[in-house]
Amino acid sequence: MPIKANGRVEKIADPFDYGAGFINPNMAADPGLIYDISASDYLKFFNCMGGLGSGDTCTTAKGSLADLNLPSIAIPNLKTFQVATRTVTNVGQANAVYKAFLQPPVGIEMAVEPPVLVFSKDRKVQSFKVTFKVTRRPIQGDYRFGSLAWHDGGNHWVRIPIAVRIVIEEIYSKIS
Repeated sequence: MPIKANGRVEKIADPFDYGAGFINPNMAADPGLIYDISASDYLKFFNCMGGLGSGDTCTTAKGSLADLNLPSIAIPNLKTFQVATRTVTNVGQANAVYKAFLQPPVGIEMAVEPPVLVFSKDRKVQSFKVTFKVTRRPIQGDYRFGSLAWHDGGNHWVRIPIAVRIVIEEIYSKIS
């Protein structure tokens, strides 16, 4: 039987209800890659990207809300395609190679560029872009779930969850 969500309306649970999984303290001690983020990144996000700051207080170009360097990707309004950028820092072995493994949401085509990240003692930080493209339009309003995992060929599987909601058309009300 499928897992049911606890709530007023009974429904089959999805990743919003049960999260990304259990925490494993032993694996957390040696994560391999991290999605590093600082308080200044959040400040830039809320002031510049979120539209709360004035134009002269923003020192960065206005970017996409999907580009906040979190260990997850959520795209609430995908119409045709969108790109999300993430940056990872290698905190494992100095010379490591990670390959991308994709589980795209249903109806979405996903691509990662570059598909392989090569780290060295001089190159510990790398960015990548994930492109999302609509291939099949499901019922409007439903989120579809997937994941992106980086694997070094050994013990490190660095997985992030992905949630995408396809928008077929915007609905506006007209008041005359």
